[in-house]
Amino acid sequence: MSRIKEFNLPDLGEGLTEGEILAWLVKVGDTIELNQPIVEVETAKAAVEIPAKWAGQVQAIFHPEGTTVEVGTPIIAIDTDPGAGPLEALSTTATASGNLPTPSAASLAAVEVAPAEGMVEPGLIGGPAPGGRTAVLVGYGPRTTAAKRRPRKGTVPTQPPAPTPAVDHGVVVGDKPAATSTIPAPQLHDRRDGASGGPVLAKPPVRKLAKDLAVDLGTLTGSGPLGSITREDVQQAASGAVAVAEPIVATAAPSFGADREQRIPVKGVRKLTAENMSRSAFTAPHVTEFLTVDVTRAMKALDRLRGRREWRDVRVSPLLLVAKAVLLAVKRHPMVNSTWAGDEIVVKDYVNLGIAAATERGLIVPNVKDAGRLSLRELADSLTDLVQTAKSGRTSPAAMSGGTLTITNVGVFGVDTGTPILPPGESAILAFGAVREMPWVHKGKVRVRQVTTLGLSFDHRIIDGELGSKFLRDIGDFLTDPEAALLAWT
Repeated sequence: MSRIKEFNLPDLGEGLTEGEILAWLVKVGDTIELNQPIVEVETAKAAVEIPAKWAGQVQAIFHPEGTTVEVGTPIIAIDTDPGAGPLEALSTTATASGNLPTPSAASLAAVEVAPAEGMVEPGLIGGPAPGGRTAVLVGYGPRTTAAKRRPRKGTVPTQPPAPTPAVDHGVVVGDKPAATSTIPAPQLHDRRDGASGGPVLAKPPVRKLAKDLAVDLGTLTGSGPLGSITREDVQQAASGAVAVAEPIVATAAPSFGADREQRIPVKGVRKLTAENMSRSAFTAPHVTEFLTVDVTRAMKALDRLRGRREWRDVRVSPLLLVAKAVLLAVKRHPMVNSTWAGDEIVVKDYVNLGIAAATERGLIVPNVKDAGRLSLRELADSLTDLVQTAKSGRTSPAAMSGGTLTITNVGVFGVDTGTPILPPGESAILAFGAVREMPWVHKGKVRVRQVTTLGLSFDHRIIDGELGSKFLRDIGDFLTDPEAALLAWT
């Protein structure tokens, strides 16, 4: 078996056809282990770390950071048996005419391209695993059809990059047609070695921020847990206010032209969000209703819940009660949890409850699967995990698929409410506003009470005014007196 294998960018699920390489977590010459994360890739839905399909030594990296790569394109070459002796180095000296040299037959024979889709080796990602199941990455799905993508506007074919002198563990080319030439290893920053000489510890959003601000993480000393680099470390480095082991690479300020305008490419999550919102806004006839409710009793109930011994280590927030209210209201009005399918309405007996989350990459809506079957404690744990995963930038494409009804918690920004746009395929979305102390008539007297405003947008093709009003009223009734609502409805 050939010892050099090329790893193609896998299908990351949901029919995605390409991904942008955010960060290489390894470099040429590194020894890697099976399933060790080697590259961070951003798709239109999520940023994910892709693990190595083989253990061995990195021989070549075919695409630098910031490159958009189509699914199925080789991105890295790995020597799966580096202890077997040195490989025959490929000549990278260009001829006088500027053409790249053709690799020797022995060099080509040492390369094996990763098996094509549907032909993955047993035990590897996407291949058959013990028991007859398919081994896939978390958040990935087995790819069964060829990816189709529209050609980019204005794309101009580029010439192969100029060759560079051979390096240790030089670039090895796969078994390509004769016209294919060697590809020089990109000059990447060493993202594994920090100022202390050890590996750089930084979350993906922090790495993305450092990339945007042109800050080399390898020169920073982290101030976070276990020496991890935080957003503050990167921002201070970008402003020149932090001491580092080596001089910081000059940061790139926003680039404004003579017209004092900056043009930012629309891609990734922002592009997908724009497409989805435009399609939803001009397809589903939206109606939005508002309801202001006294949630003083609900807030007191949360305080009592936090005081219980079995709940002391659980994150309890007002969002938990809002989610519970929505789930109970769906049981009373199941038509709200449905999808318009042209000549029929699909009513769902399960609720994949979406929670809109603002992240550094843009707006994402991961969902809690089958949330209606969860106990209150299980729902609390699921919401906590969902939020923490979103904040760390680790939300998988699968976690953002299949949502049936969504909550957007605009109150965390100090906003009273909003008129949210429906996620495609859903018929209702609830905006939960800030909880404020306000004068309120309570038992015939004006008192200071805790009050919030709810905003419900719904698809008027499915939900008429009566159904939408009753659904919103039930959510408000639960938040006004959760104990009484639980006794009456369950």
